[in-house]
Amino acid sequence: MAAVGTAESVDRHGVIAERQRRSRHCGGGGRAFKSHACGLGWDTPSTRPPMAQPPNFRTVAAALLVALGLIGAGWFASKGMTGLRTGDRFVTVKGLAERTVDADLVVWPLSQTVGGDNLAAVQAQLDANTATIRAFLAGAGFPDDEVVVSPPRLEDRWAYSWGDSRPPERYRYSNTVTLRTGRVAEAMEALRRSGQMVAGGVMLNTDEGGGPQFEFTRLNDIKPELIAEATANARASAEQFANDSGARIGGIRSANQGVISISDRDRGSPHVKTVRVVSTVEYFLKD
Repeated sequence: MAAVGTAESVDRHGVIAERQRRSRHCGGGGRAFKSHACGLGWDTPSTRPPMAQPPNFRTVAAALLVALGLIGAGWFASKGMTGLRTGDRFVTVKGLAERTVDADLVVWPLSQTVGGDNLAAVQAQLDANTATIRAFLAGAGFPDDEVVVSPPRLEDRWAYSWGDSRPPERYRYSNTVTLRTGRVAEAMEALRRSGQMVAGGVMLNTDEGGGPQFEFTRLNDIKPELIAEATANARASAEQFANDSGARIGGIRSANQGVISISDRDRGSPHVKTVRVVSTVEYFLKD
């Protein structure tokens, strides 16, 4: 009896131990689940992996937009770097064009002054000298509409002086007879014979603009041609520079027409003019 009791005790303890083991295995961690192997009735969540869900359209579109943005940013960055490499490479050149032309307008101011203490006599002398000048110009072939006489200017030199400081002549009377003509050759001939007026008693004031002024007025007729030639010369200089430096010229970075000047060819030929234009152009350089 003792042996039987011992076996039952062992078996009973073994069953109890097994049940405790299964209880720890199936119910460990406090999570309840259903298992036939454990023989327990607890419900458990499914342990199968979730089914793959179809991709969301908005997510795909956003990803595509991000990718396109990165591609565009890279392209613009590359173009910008190219601009940085080439934008600061340029050459500045000047182009010159000149023309020698004949003046087509003469402006000849003939200024005279007479003096004396008698105002009436001074005025009469001024009128006589004016008539002498007009007669000389008419004899040279210039019509009256090309001759202009300015109003006379009277100066009383005693008005602001006293005693011994007064000049010997009280009155000064002056005017200017101006010839304005396009007959340049006739004006040059009259200039050579201008001593005849001095012989007639006319004292010309050469220090008050008494010399003739020769002008060229048809600048607009030759200006486009001059600018085109100056620009072409500037480009030729740029191409030569680029060839010497192993590069090529690109587009125009900036251009400045410059100032067109008209000057006498030399001191002895004021009726012959030199028209000059200098253009400044900047060209980009490229490999």
